[in-house]
Formats: sequence, structure tokens, C-alpha cells
Amino acid sequence: MSFFQDTLSIFKKRDLLFLESYKESEDVYTFLFEKEKDLTWKAGQHGLFNITHKKIKKPIRPFTVASAPTENGVRLTMRIGDNPSDFKKAMLELKQGMKVRISGPVGSFYLKDSGPSLLIAGGIGITPFRSILKQIEAEGNRGDKKIHLLYMDSKKSYIYKDELDGIANNTSISVTYLDSRNGLHQKIDKFTSLYKNDGKYFIAGPKSMVDDISAYLQNNNISKRNIKKDAFFGY
Repeated sequence: MSFFQDTLSIFKKRDLLFLESYKESEDVYTFLFEKEKDLTWKAGQHGLFNITHKKIKKPIRPFTVASAPTENGVRLTMRIGDNPSDFKKAMLELKQGMKVRISGPVGSFYLKDSGPSLLIAGGIGITPFRSILKQIEAEGNRGDKKIHLLYMDSKKSYIYKDELDGIANNTSISVTYLDSRNGLHQKIDKFTSLYKNDGKYFIAGPKSMVDDISAYLQNNNISKRNIKKDAFFGY
């Protein structure tokens, strides 16, 4: 059913009014857009975003919607380095009142039940988890969800840290910040020893990291069907 829903959703296009942008860290930017009342999505999904204010070679790129459906705006957060793509250059050129076009949102990277869930983020891969956790906080589900977020960032920049800490204080969700793969493996081992295949495992971040952690879980007898992946590619 989700395939057909995605197929239908991807044909739904609308323009989003740009409101503002700001830096989250040295090379990470957040862009905020106005949210129309009838626009909704499942927390963790992504949209296809289309640059319309200028002609560039590859004007359409997928990005996670980092805001929760209960929030007022549409938030995109992305890493923009010293040599950005034409798409990201165009994003930096946005001025208040300009627009980008969105198709979707689509995707199956979201929580479907209240079972134990381990969320594993690498760097900018925190974006779908911000949406998921903000949605849980807004719904007021404090005690019935066993959710643990592992946020690994070798640079220790930890985007959204203040917000994540606030969510952890207001809900039963636990958040652990890590800066090494060994530390991440130890925390994964602790969760898998408790819940094994009764748990669900969500991994988001650079493709190499996502593939490595997925393989690590499977080597620890976690079924592939219990692992959801959201691999981020550089543009």
C-alpha cells in the first residue's frame, strides 16, 4: 500500500514560500518555509525539492522534512561545504518571499508501532529523527514508547542538541551523544541484548555509515526486515 501512496504523493506538487535561513553550525544551514494548512506528512519522510527561481543543471533533490507535521513550518537542514553544488548555491541565494517546489513527502522511514525502537543517526542524518521525536513530544506519548536515540558525530557539533535534550526531559525518550564508532557499537550491543528482534532499528546518515551499521546489526542476528535505512548522498 505504501508504494501506491508514494506514487500518488509524488505527483502532488506545491510551492513553498521561503521565510528565513540560519546557520546551525559552521557548515550546516536550516531553511524554513511556510506550511499550508493541508500539507501533511509522516514524521521522518522526505520530499523532492525543486529549485524554481533560476535554471540549474540538477534542480531536483530529495531532502528529509526535518520539522514534525504538528509544527507550523517546513524545515530543511543540510550541510553546505566550501564547494557546494549548484542546488545548494541556489538554496543560499533564497530571499524572503521566493519559493521552492515540493513533491511528496514520501517514504517509509517512520515509526509504525509503539515497540522498542533504536534510532541511529550519523551527522546530518539526525534530520528525520528530529521530526520523529518532535512529533512524539507533541502527541504527548511519554511513557509507552521505548525509544533510544544514538547520535554519532565525530565533530561533536550535534545539530539540534538543545531541542533533543528538551525532548528527552519531557518524554521517556533517551538520547546518547557519541563521537566514535566503538562507542556506538557498545550502545547498539546493549540495546540488541535487551530487545533482539522485538526491536526496530532505524539508521540515517551517510551511505557508508548506514551500510556499515546495517551490516553490524545483521551480524548480530538482527533480521533485515527489522532494519530501516535512510542513506544520505552528497550533492
